[in-house]
Amino acid sequence: MRFDGIHHITNITGDAPQNVDYYVNRLGLRMVKKTVNQDDPTVYHLFYADEHGSPGADITFFEYPGAQRGRAGAGMIHTIVWRVGSEEALEFWRERMGSVPFEDPEGLRHDLVVANVPDQPLIADHPEIARELALQGFEGARAYARNVELRTADFLDALGFEREGDRWTTRGAERGGWIAYEPAPDEPGIPGAGTVHHIAWSSEMDDQQEWRQRVLAAGGRPTEVIDRF
Repeated sequence: MRFDGIHHITNITGDAPQNVDYYVNRLGLRMVKKTVNQDDPTVYHLFYADEHGSPGADITFFEYPGAQRGRAGAGMIHTIVWRVGSEEALEFWRERMGSVPFEDPEGLRHDLVVANVPDQPLIADHPEIARELALQGFEGARAYARNVELRTADFLDALGFEREGDRWTTRGAERGGWIAYEPAPDEPGIPGAGTVHHIAWSSEMDDQQEWRQRVLAAGGRPTEVIDRF
């Protein structure tokens, strides 16, 4: 039983209209839907992905209007890594965004890598971006940790991740993905606009309870399994 790569990454924004403009018009993603945070229905939840709203390309945002910029610190993801199909595509994005890596208007950092995997490219249609140049879904994520060896390594090992240098990778039947850790800055993290709220790993529905037991056995504190429809 292995996670099937990254399912989605959820972030925080303080400005929904600006967020929609950037992720649809600049990054070329499809806006899949606008709903609410089911844990707090007063908060809008924006979803962007490929043309089919596929797991593996699903980046979402909770909107807290006027939220101040946050700052990634220990225990927080600081960079979302996307796949592209070629060096030509990488150069296209360097020209379009000014550089790679780059940050969104609220400081959320994105990086791109040329994909060398068997996974299906997850692409959205966009009038300014040819399909062969488009983003192809998530490759991985980079996070900060105070001491990876203290607890994080054992926890990820227990969940079936395999270590490759500073990365822990997972590959299921359809997709793969990874999370990498770097030494945390001295300043504490501050949740806010431009920070990652959570990352979700993809699993089969029938495996949910077994994953919960694995997390418990590894020392984690999972909720009960929740049906979010």
